[in-house]
Amino acid sequence: MRIVVATVVHDEEDARIRHRQIPALLADGHEVVYVAPMVDTNTSMVEIAGLERRVVPRATGRRRLAAIRAAAKVLAAETTHADLTIVHDPELTLLDRWIHGPRIFDVHEDLPAQVVDKDWIPETIRQVVAQLAARLEGRAAKRFSLLLAEDSYRDRLGSHPVVLNLPVVPPRCSPSERGRAVHLGRLSFSRGVEVLVEVAERLPAIVFESIGPVDDAALSVVASSSPNLTLAGRVPNPEALSLIGGATAGLALLGDRPNYRGSMPTKVLEYMAHGVPVVATPLPAVVDLVERSGAGIVVPFDDPSAVVEAITHLDGDDGLRGRCSAAGRRLAASYNWTVHAPRFVEACRAVAEAG
Repeated sequence: MRIVVATVVHDEEDARIRHRQIPALLADGHEVVYVAPMVDTNTSMVEIAGLERRVVPRATGRRRLAAIRAAAKVLAAETTHADLTIVHDPELTLLDRWIHGPRIFDVHEDLPAQVVDKDWIPETIRQVVAQLAARLEGRAAKRFSLLLAEDSYRDRLGSHPVVLNLPVVPPRCSPSERGRAVHLGRLSFSRGVEVLVEVAERLPAIVFESIGPVDDAALSVVASSSPNLTLAGRVPNPEALSLIGGATAGLALLGDRPNYRGSMPTKVLEYMAHGVPVVATPLPAVVDLVERSGAGIVVPFDDPSAVVEAITHLDGDDGLRGRCSAAGRRLAASYNWTVHAPRFVEACRAVAEAG
């Protein structure tokens, strides 16, 4: 099959799209046209057999119209020759008139709950926008086949195939060592940036590395942070995963927000897959996996002192780190993307064949 995969919200190196789903489609013998923003020409994709690129602008904050218009033009041209189109943004579901043939909307987020957490949307209108987002999801469900990134999304969207956002578990990993804590993924107020900064200030002997973009609203917080907190910024997924290897602790300090309560933060599974002990807040799925496996320490929401204590404990106990690392690796093996990838490919094939 020839499959168009499109996003204007995520960048070309998005882990779920670029490093999980697209390789699964290519490995099954399909051709893929990848419609996505190019964020950094120094890290743009190398040529890969069966994969074509179409560059579009990125939709950010309130600046979205130009990206959607560009995507409409590209999708109208590319989908006339495609067997299937997969869109990854709710905005792109509005372009159903421009998309020919079978189409899938891959639902990454709880959109109505996510809207409430967007700093660029004025707080006074977030509830209204959340209601509009729910209507947008309902519209998309009538015009697209759906794939869901979380089982919990079925509560509001119905029984559709679930394709979990799982890591690729490497066959080997570096041993967890002392003196370095890492945070993988976007930094924002809802993702614990204030807690991270305070913890870094209170543990000057520990090197803290944040690997991922920082929300504009959070830049002022990290700008005055301690010298032991370094910001790697947005880096390609393979490089990001290589940077977390051997860390004392992997931090997942998400706040108690509606958008997170039914989800498993992918970073937690990535830490476990790479043998990094986890320090995470008590979201239900996190508590289940981390406490059930013994892969790390669960701390209260918005509690820098508890995070300091957890990192100090891990840093000072080689045996504890080793046990957490091994336990996380054992459990992560059952969440390995390479095992679950055929389910994604089969779901795509079923939609394409149904027409």
